[in-house]
Amino acid sequence: MKKIFALVLSVLMLTAVLCACNQQQSTKETTIATADERSVEKAEIVVFAAASMTETLESLADTYQATHPEIKITYNFDSSGTLKTQIEEGAVCDLFISAAQKQMNGLEEGGYIDMDTRLDLLENKVALCVAENSKSGIQSYADMKAHLEAGDILMAIGNEDVPVGQYTQKIFNYFGLDENALKEKGVLTYGSNVKEVTTHISEGTVDCGIIYQTDAYSAKLKVADTATEEMCGQVIYPAAVLSKTAHAQEAKAFLTYLQTEEASEVFEGVGFTPLSE
Repeated sequence: MKKIFALVLSVLMLTAVLCACNQQQSTKETTIATADERSVEKAEIVVFAAASMTETLESLADTYQATHPEIKITYNFDSSGTLKTQIEEGAVCDLFISAAQKQMNGLEEGGYIDMDTRLDLLENKVALCVAENSKSGIQSYADMKAHLEAGDILMAIGNEDVPVGQYTQKIFNYFGLDENALKEKGVLTYGSNVKEVTTHISEGTVDCGIIYQTDAYSAKLKVADTATEEMCGQVIYPAAVLSKTAHAQEAKAFLTYLQTEEASEVFEGVGFTPLSE
C-alpha cells in the first residue's frame, strides 16, 4: 500500500508540475501575442491633396510605408477648393497639399494650419492637351483661341472654384477671350476637378482641354502647349500640417520625406518641379 500511495503521489506531483509549466507557457505566449499586437498598431496620417497628385503620392506612400511600418497613410484626393471646404467643416486631416496658394491662404487665415510647417513644395505647368481623335489641328494656345472664336471645337476646362479652372480663366483673359460668351456659344464643357477634365480629353468627348502637365503625363495625353508665367502665373503647390492634427510629428515627418531627393526624383519623373529640396 505504501508503494502504491507513493506512486500515486508522484504522479499527482508530476501532473501539477506539468500544469504549472503549461500555464506559464500559455501566459508567456499571451504576453508575446499582446506585444506583437502593439507592435503592429499604426499611426494613421490623413493627407488631403489636389487630385493632380493622385498617382504620384500613392506611389510615394507605398515607398514610405515600406520603411515606416508603424505609419498608415490615407489619402483624400479632390479639387483644392473642395478639400478646403471639407477641412473647414471639420473633416479629419493631418496634412494638406493644395494646387494653388488661394486655398492654403484661406485656411491660414482661419487658423487651420500650423504656420511653421507651411512651405511651397512643387511647381507644375498648365498644359493644353489635344484628344487623340481630334481633327482640329490645335498645336498651341494661339490655335485654341482661334478655334474657340470660330466655334468649331468643344473644349473641356475646370470649374471656376478649382485651381485648374482659375488658371484657365487667367489664360482666357490673357488672350482676350470672354468665357461667358464662349459658354453661350456651346464650345465649353466643365469638370469639377482636373481628373474629370483629363477624362473628357482621354475619352475623346472633346477636342482639347486645359489640365496640368503632370496629369497629361499620367494619362499619356499629347501636350500641345504649356502656359507661361505671363499667361497664368506660377502654378505652385503649397503644403502644411494642420494645426489641430492628432499626429503632428508623424505628419511633419512625412512632409519632410516629400522634400527628400528620393521623393523629388519621383515628382520630377511625372513633370513636377520640386521647390523645397
